[in-house]
Amino acid sequence: MDRFIYLTFDGLSRGAVYAAFALALVLIWRAARIVNFAQGAMAIATVYAGYSVSTATGSYWLGFAVAIIGGLVLGAAVERVVMRFVDHSSPLNGVVVALGLVLIIQGVLGMIYGDDYKPAAAPFSRDGFEVGGVALLSRYDLFVFAAVGAVVVLLSLLFRGTSTGLRMRAAAFAPDVSRLLGVPVGGMLTLGWALAAATGSLAGMLVIPTELGLHPNAMDLLFISAFTAAVVGGLDSPIGAVVGGVIVGLLLSYVSGYMGATVAPMAVLILLVVVLLGRPDGLFARSKARTA
Repeated sequence: MDRFIYLTFDGLSRGAVYAAFALALVLIWRAARIVNFAQGAMAIATVYAGYSVSTATGSYWLGFAVAIIGGLVLGAAVERVVMRFVDHSSPLNGVVVALGLVLIIQGVLGMIYGDDYKPAAAPFSRDGFEVGGVALLSRYDLFVFAAVGAVVVLLSLLFRGTSTGLRMRAAAFAPDVSRLLGVPVGGMLTLGWALAAATGSLAGMLVIPTELGLHPNAMDLLFISAFTAAVVGGLDSPIGAVVGGVIVGLLLSYVSGYMGATVAPMAVLILLVVVLLGRPDGLFARSKARTA
């Protein structure tokens, strides 16, 4: 029972990070109807920048701020310079360009920083508080929950309580009508990419201290887990991304704890296949009106 409790809290901590990264994928999907396969590579690029600043200055929080701001800038730049000129007549065009970005970003990072794993320190202790002899959440886990919770609240307020959020939603779902109403669709699209990249950078900064460390490919497995979380919840649902992240985090924790870490990636892929076959629009997808 003690092991089950420990694995549950560990899964919730993992799930919070997956939820943040899944939110980034959902933001891009809602803004541009594209699954951004370059999200992980973009995130690790900003994480490298953040930890470079932290190493040079000795301040983790300055590096943390640089990573988030770098995400905003990189996301906006990718949309303005690259994705805006992609022919969207076929959804595969955006996928191919995003995969090309992955290779470019990872190649550049490898040339600059090398292919060895670099240690990444956490700002708080990762030693769990013991209750009844069972190690539960650590100070770092609490920081992860607080950071992801703040992002969820801020994004909810943005989309539901501000005119900017309303314009972003209108630009995503009815761009032609929005242009006629004076909504700057291009600017809203850029803002969506910037927010998504910043959210991905946050997820990267949160997960890297819990993994092997910094590496150009460090976010690849996280992307698979986060993509599964987004699909489980529904690519159109921010709440679904959070719930999907928790589900994937718990699944990985239980499978790793009881069956071994090598089986965990397979469990995620099986979950992805099951959801795609049974409910491809996700658990929180809105019902569609019949057209025939």
